[in-house]
Amino acid sequence: MEFQLKNFTAPDFSAPIFCGAPEAALVPAPMDGVAPEFYHAMSIFPEYFKIDGTWHLAEESRMDCVSVWEGGKIAVREFRLLKAGDLVVTGRTENGEEGIYVHPDGFRVKLRGAEDLFAFRTGRSRETAFSKDYDNLYDLLRYERDHGGKVVWVMGPALAFDSDSRQAFSKLVEGGYVQAVLAGNALATHDLEAAYLNTALGQNIYTQESQPLGHYNHLDTINKVRYHGSIAAFIKEEGIQDGIIAACEAKGVPYVLAGSIRDDGPLPPVHGDVYDAQDAMRDQIRGATTVICLATMLHTIATGNMTPSYRVLDDGTIRPVYFYCVDISEFTVNKLSDRGSLSARGIVTNVQDFIVNLSKGLGLQ
Repeated sequence: MEFQLKNFTAPDFSAPIFCGAPEAALVPAPMDGVAPEFYHAMSIFPEYFKIDGTWHLAEESRMDCVSVWEGGKIAVREFRLLKAGDLVVTGRTENGEEGIYVHPDGFRVKLRGAEDLFAFRTGRSRETAFSKDYDNLYDLLRYERDHGGKVVWVMGPALAFDSDSRQAFSKLVEGGYVQAVLAGNALATHDLEAAYLNTALGQNIYTQESQPLGHYNHLDTINKVRYHGSIAAFIKEEGIQDGIIAACEAKGVPYVLAGSIRDDGPLPPVHGDVYDAQDAMRDQIRGATTVICLATMLHTIATGNMTPSYRVLDDGTIRPVYFYCVDISEFTVNKLSDRGSLSARGIVTNVQDFIVNLSKGLGLQ
């Protein structure tokens, strides 16, 4: 059966709770970077605000931000980007009592099978069967590729430690299944090290044997990239032929490298300012329709917090945003739900095996 997006069911604004609801309160921000008292904090779900008698959807939402009435629309803004005088929605209720309505059930599908209050194996753990998840992903990724979707991958350095996983992800890039990559200095460094010296942190990427003076290899790689002035120049001048970053450069796929206090070097494109990195990541997430996070807890949580559960398309259609977290640690997979990213789907497995299986399942190897 051909993959189909879940249909969105909007609230019935003719219902009494909406018709009788008051207008949302708009209070000017008292100064730059500061919200008024009792500001309304956004969630990952579609949210509507009653202003001038009409319920308005916040079309580009982000968790832990505030809603601003601007130019006849709801803008969603981080606290640090508020300007004095911005009209911020205030109110802490979510069911229309203050002209604010949070709509978590727009994509709800009827559950199949047992719907008992008590049932075994309802969580996501290393004992969960993930065959259906893989099949769903194959269908979803093909749909996104064929219908102009935007698939954003959030990646930890483990992907670069293995020759097969590097090749598998490169095939995904070449096959049109990758529209952006969010990562840190380490992912790019060790991927480029692998292409340049056939090692990652000094170990051969196939045999895992440590090489003589191999602990210098990632530093030598960073130093050589800095010498050339950019990753693109390094790839060209050093004749780099393979890998994740080289594939992204060849296909014009943007990648955002967010800096860390522990970074070596770092590579030239790494964002050393955390808020610049946050802005750059949000620029890519803004149009994302599917997000897949692989073996990076902090990047995954950060991305989950800035990714809404829906996207408003150019034609006004509201579609779901699919969010996957893949990690060998159950703690990481389940932590997204603890942080409020309730729409995330978890897969507990080794990410190197995951990406190889995914690539094979899509017929790329």
